[in-house]
Order: sequence, then C-alpha cells, then structure tokens
Amino acid sequence: METKDIIGALSALAQETRLAIFRLLVETGPQGLAVGTIAETLVLANATLSFHLKELTGAELTTATPNGRSIIYSANFTTMNRLVEYLTENCCAGTSCAPGKSPIAVGRIGKCAVKTERETQKQTPPMSKRRKS
Repeated sequence: METKDIIGALSALAQETRLAIFRLLVETGPQGLAVGTIAETLVLANATLSFHLKELTGAELTTATPNGRSIIYSANFTTMNRLVEYLTENCCAGTSCAPGKSPIAVGRIGKCAVKTERETQKQTPPMSKRRKS
C-alpha cells in the first residue's frame, strides 16, 4: 500500500462511529451485513450510516454488494491485512513474533514478549530506589 492509502485508511478509522462499523463488519466476516442490520445493531440513523459507509468504502476498508433492494457491506480483509502488515513491517527487528506474543519495545530493538503486570512491576524499581539523572 502507498503512504496516501495508509493515511486514508487510518483517517477513516479515526472516528468512533466508523471504527464501530468496521469492527462489526470484521466480526461478521466476509458475508457482511445489510445496511438495515448495521443501522439496527449500532443504533444509527440511515443518513448517518450512509455517510460513514461512504467514507469507509472510499478508503477501501469496506465493499458494497447489491443484493436485491438492499446493499450488503463487508469488511475488505485484503485492505485490512495490508494495513496491519504495513504497521508491523519492521516489528521485532524484522523477525516474526511468536504466536500469541505481542511486540514490545526494548531499547532500540523490538522484542516479542508477553509481560504480565507482575513482571512489569518487578522490572520497574520503586520511586525511592530509582537514581536521579
């Protein structure tokens, strides 16, 4: 994806209603949902929903398929996966993270790890024991 496409997709998702619509469509899967079902589920007026679906479709995050008198919207998983791929391209110094682990920054090199709250507390000394710079 080109930078302008990434920015467009992130801009479209940087709004509460559009993010909720997109997440609903991702949860639903490739079969998608009719406009009326989306409106009922998220309690949105048709005009409001139409505006937000237009923005998501313009950013290629959703696709619209006519189905008789209604339109079925579904998440565009290709765009979603390309966006995630772009955001994680240099994750963990170019190595892939182990399944179930999330990347965390360790100094200048990324490292895959899952830290519990207890582990994080162990690594952070209490304020009284920290050195002053």
